[in-house]
Amino acid sequence: MVRYFALVIIISFFLSCLGDPPASMNTTSYDVTKPDKVFYWKMTTTWPPNFPVLGEVAVKYSEWVEELSNGQIKIKVYGGGELVPPLEAFDAVSNGTIEMGSGASYYWAGKTPAAQFFAAVPFGMNSQQITAWLETGGGYELWKKTYAKFNLVPFMGGNTGVQMGGWFNREINSAEDLKGLKMRLPGIGGKVLEKAGGAAVLVSGGEIYTSLERGVIDATEWIGPYHDYKMGFHKIAKYYYTPGWHEPGSQMEFFINKNLYDGLPIHLQAALQAASKRAQVWVLSEFDKQNGIYLDKLVKEESVEIREFSKETLDSLRKYTDEALKEMIGNDPLSKEVYESYSNFQTRVSKWSEVTEKAYYNKIQKQ
Repeated sequence: MVRYFALVIIISFFLSCLGDPPASMNTTSYDVTKPDKVFYWKMTTTWPPNFPVLGEVAVKYSEWVEELSNGQIKIKVYGGGELVPPLEAFDAVSNGTIEMGSGASYYWAGKTPAAQFFAAVPFGMNSQQITAWLETGGGYELWKKTYAKFNLVPFMGGNTGVQMGGWFNREINSAEDLKGLKMRLPGIGGKVLEKAGGAAVLVSGGEIYTSLERGVIDATEWIGPYHDYKMGFHKIAKYYYTPGWHEPGSQMEFFINKNLYDGLPIHLQAALQAASKRAQVWVLSEFDKQNGIYLDKLVKEESVEIREFSKETLDSLRKYTDEALKEMIGNDPLSKEVYESYSNFQTRVSKWSEVTEKAYYNKIQKQ
């Protein structure tokens, strides 16, 4: 017995000198090149299939997620109408029929008014500012809070930058010219138009041209020159106005079923988050590039005249915006909480922009 214990001690000593066994001998080790489980997801968008930039980034996002997750998440993208109607994406993902969606949060104003602040606010923040609010100013935490009660998790999906003011079949020389105007204008901007005496009509991107052509609407806004040229609005509307007072920095989104997301391993959640940050950069970069090219085409090839809204028109719209926001936040505590965060951040960041970007554009770049 003594010799037996002595042998055990000697063997234990030599094993301790050898250190841990190599990973190839460890049956509990995880081989990152062989995913344990592959998740096959579907994404439905509010955009037409293969739609420039907005539809493209959905496809790119699926590719980036697959790359970052080492093939553990594979997302098949469907355009609006291929699985569900475009404006039913929110409900389809919320109830788990589809794993995730892509759109813009002002489409869901009927679900919760607070959602609109995470897309665009008339006379609000531009793309740089809203990204800062979401990323480091507390905005993203409020966005998650807003969507949580619908069993959704939101992610940034790109920003369009300042949009154009829209295409009109009549001249807009003052706010009086907006009375009786039927315009495709979502979100808070639509409420502002209604206060000016117009009628806001919500139609998906794929239906805008025919609605304008058939007189269902008298005017429309739709991002900027790149898409406007592709959509052919210059063929059916005479007047092209700037600036896009209603959408100074429109934020796009991805949203995922919360139960599904919460059940993922942390490294897969991180892959979904990282891909959204890449999408945020890519979308604005692509819009800036393409809009510069197609503005030139519209002006030089199609002889489109760019008009500016008058100061009187913009002053009136700003007044109506203040009224619309007060009414909206007065009836909804969550909207009030989000609005206070948004407006406080805008006040602070605008002071900085005043002495930097605004000064640069007005006094340096134009020279």
